[in-house]
Amino acid sequence: MASVCFYLQMHQPPRLRRYSVFDTASDYFDELDNAQTIRKIAGKSYLPVTDLLLDLIQQQQGDFRFALSLTGCVVEQLQRHVPEVLDGIRALAHTGCCELLSETYFHSLAFLYSRDEFRQQVEMHTDLIEELFGQRPTVFRNTELIYSNELATCVGDFDRYRGILTEGVDRLLKDRSPNQLYRPPDRDDLALLLKNYRLSDDIAFRFSDHRWPQWPLTAQKFASWIEPSNPTGALCNLFMDIETFGEHQWRDTGIFEFLSALPTHVLTAGNEFKTPTECIESFPAVNEYDVPKVISWADTERDLSAWAGNPMQSNALHQLYAIERSVKESGDQQILHDWRNLTTSDHFYYMCTKYAADQEVHRYFNPYESPYDSYINFMNVLDNLRSRVDAPEPVA
Repeated sequence: MASVCFYLQMHQPPRLRRYSVFDTASDYFDELDNAQTIRKIAGKSYLPVTDLLLDLIQQQQGDFRFALSLTGCVVEQLQRHVPEVLDGIRALAHTGCCELLSETYFHSLAFLYSRDEFRQQVEMHTDLIEELFGQRPTVFRNTELIYSNELATCVGDFDRYRGILTEGVDRLLKDRSPNQLYRPPDRDDLALLLKNYRLSDDIAFRFSDHRWPQWPLTAQKFASWIEPSNPTGALCNLFMDIETFGEHQWRDTGIFEFLSALPTHVLTAGNEFKTPTECIESFPAVNEYDVPKVISWADTERDLSAWAGNPMQSNALHQLYAIERSVKESGDQQILHDWRNLTTSDHFYYMCTKYAADQEVHRYFNPYESPYDSYINFMNVLDNLRSRVDAPEPVA
């Protein structure tokens, strides 16, 4: 028997408007585009998925259980434009079958550049989730499942987390299975749940690929793969974006029918669903997962190269965090909020020059014609923000 941990991530960034070097306005974000985008995605994915998840909980009488995480960025946009999505998530949280996870409020790379900002964003996100949905998360997932031994130490210092979600990377597992609970080196107080990327990506990326030998993928076929991939009878961690359902994989691919049928086939095969906390309570950590260098769930390398792999990205990131102190010392809450919205990882993802096998992934949702255009636009905004921070106070 396998315990399936099904986790969905919800995030949309605050997209910048086209901002020239001659622009002096402080309204950096394209509110019209952001509103149109969030409404489109909500209609295609968020609303039908949350409705379906609630129906599945009721149909399976609580045996279908899962985890969900949503960033502060997407919450703010939903509050303004599609608040009924938040109502649906609130209903899911109140069933007791949906565990909400903790992360950085702005879906940022702050852990890599500013530990103080990282801690502040995590606390902001925790307070938001508790205020809106009545849960105070005890399991953490960092932006893009970015993780290292050092992150485990930092997260452990919060003194409230029981586990962390991250990627099961083959070169680090060294022939071990991702379908077990692990622990960081020298820490017995934290459990690590590792994504089974092969099975997760069968749904997230290969589901509608007619060239894939396993197409078409049915729920019955997929459920039959879960236990053979897990001969020890422990975990099967399926982690993916919620936009997989309806946005990345369109409705006409049959993705909603697949999701609707999946719990029944998983359960009738003798398996079960567990939330991350339930997995931590049910299984011992079998071994250490030693991650001395930072990993992520992105691209074939599973590293940071999607966000910090070229000189443009590196320069933009370092210049952004170089003004953190002066931004905070300014005492201007609007400047601080604008700066924090610029920490969202997507801005740097748009600057990525990696293609080949990851080409289509990097093009999806990218509003720019080229990585260079993204970099120039971002730096124009950052230069204006810096001028606002450095502006002398008006004379009384």
